[in-house]
Amino acid sequence: MDLSNLKPAEGSVNNNNKRVGRGQGSGKGGTATRGHKGAKSRSGYSRKLGFEGGQMPLQRRVPKFGFKNINRKDYQGVNLDTLQQMVDDKKLKDTVDLETLVSLRLVSKTDLVKILGRGELKSKLTVTAHKFTASAKAAIEAAGGEAVIL
Repeated sequence: MDLSNLKPAEGSVNNNNKRVGRGQGSGKGGTATRGHKGAKSRSGYSRKLGFEGGQMPLQRRVPKFGFKNINRKDYQGVNLDTLQQMVDDKKLKDTVDLETLVSLRLVSKTDLVKILGRGELKSKLTVTAHKFTASAKAAIEAAGGEAVIL
């Protein structure tokens, strides 16, 4: 390498130095490459998101449907077969409450918990949760346990 073959780093030099709007002699005077009239020719123009040149935009052409209830309560479901599996793996003893479910990573600490009735429960458990399905409550009590609602 010597002075005869030095060149700037790739992408560091921008040779697009045609100055627009600096008189007719520059070749880019007058409208400064913006064309004649219309919003795009004005200073301060910024295109609105979804603008289609005055045509009715897609988000207004498409019909609205559905309903989103802002007061909806979402429950995180935990099935009986999951609880029975935890008992079989010796991760649960005789009580199941929110803290144990969080520590077993079945729910997060902000979740509302609902016990669901899939599977069967053989062990006697005291289960504490926000809600129970009828089949889950019956299965827990049939196994000799207790369903406590928070």
